[in-house]
Amino acid sequence: MNSKIEIVSRFIFRVCATSLAAALLAGAVPPADDTGPPTLALGSAAPDFCLPGIDGQTHCLKDYASAKVLAVIFTCNHCPTAQLYETRIKKLVADYQDRGVAFVAINPNSPDAVRLDELGYTDVSDSFDEMKIRAAYRHFNFPYLYDGETQAVSRVYGPTATPHLFIFDSDRKLRYDGRVDNNPREAYVTRQDARLALDEILASKPAEVAHTPAIGCSTKWIYKEKTREAAIAKIESQPVTVKAASAADLKALGANPSGKVLLVDFWATWCGPCLEEMPELETMHRMYGHRRFDLVTVSVNYPDEKPGVQQALERQHATTTNLLFGSTNIYDLMAAFDPSWNAAVPYTVLLGFVLCPDVILIRPIASAEDQHALSDGIVDRGMRQTARPEGRRALQAPRTGGRARAAPDHRRQPARRRLHRPPGLLAPGGVPGREASWRRGKIRRLHRGAAS
Repeated sequence: MNSKIEIVSRFIFRVCATSLAAALLAGAVPPADDTGPPTLALGSAAPDFCLPGIDGQTHCLKDYASAKVLAVIFTCNHCPTAQLYETRIKKLVADYQDRGVAFVAINPNSPDAVRLDELGYTDVSDSFDEMKIRAAYRHFNFPYLYDGETQAVSRVYGPTATPHLFIFDSDRKLRYDGRVDNNPREAYVTRQDARLALDEILASKPAEVAHTPAIGCSTKWIYKEKTREAAIAKIESQPVTVKAASAADLKALGANPSGKVLLVDFWATWCGPCLEEMPELETMHRMYGHRRFDLVTVSVNYPDEKPGVQQALERQHATTTNLLFGSTNIYDLMAAFDPSWNAAVPYTVLLGFVLCPDVILIRPIASAEDQHALSDGIVDRGMRQTARPEGRRALQAPRTGGRARAAPDHRRQPARRRLHRPPGLLAPGGVPGREASWRRGKIRRLHRGAAS
């Protein structure tokens, strides 16, 4: 797992959190499509299940036979809407479990079917290991089961989106299916659909409203893996270009006039670690490129080595902005971007702007301790819609063990806040292949106002 990529992905996940709420209100998170299995009909018997849980146990329908009412909730890790409802679902459990209601959550998604651009508002996907990470950080108070490998159970229930609730009475007949409430943003909720249905079913009454639509991310059925593959193929078919960069160009790049979070990666064709991490950098660009984020690669090769640089980038399908040192005065070019740079590569900087104006220097790190020191320094920045660049700060990880340290500033340093890492949240990522099984570590709650 590439620690540099993990750190940056967590930062991007945090910096535009307020835009998540706007995306939800604008409909950027689409409702479920209608091409999946049919949804279980009202009045149907609860389909049987036996699925692995994050607690290491296998959970079956029969295990909840003593409950007066059973609520089966299909949810997941990556979906912004599902994340927004986590606190409300926990509150449902806390309020109703002593009244004879049992709750079970099931993740129906195949992680292989989640497109990279669908991961733009999260730092975990939907693998079983990542379910454990998410549940641990959010302190889930309900069983969380995995059905993403075969989707045998999910195909029978037919959840259209995450989250999607199915509430069964004492005879295990379906009496309600749909949403938790009528607005993903809790401040705008005017009807508590699931609570009303639970109260009525507990009172042996039919639910006044037995079905509601469930907005959220459509269920990632296994057949959608082809859609993911097609999206990657389309990206990789785009041309790869390289442009020569002057000292003035690099100085302007360091000032970051883009109005975006900007990751700049200096590399060389003769640098093994540089080439090793490049696929994961490109993956991150595919995840976050539709947001206020951009990636620029800068080769420190000489201008006459452009053909080799072009070939290396084409092998990586590097459809990002790619620059090459435009003269043989390489030290002058390096100093134009950052006078404090010691000239070693890979050299990667993450440039932000007002409310997250720091330039974070991210270097290869030697231990998990170093990783935590780096990530704690950048994971909780915020970002305004428009801002001007100011301030520079570097966190340097030693090349051999020890804690990362803050490097001296050479610009005005803004106020900043440090957060501490929740313990015990390290686990491997779950997205296989070149698309980076690299996400692990802590999960930060969404910016207040964008999540509860």
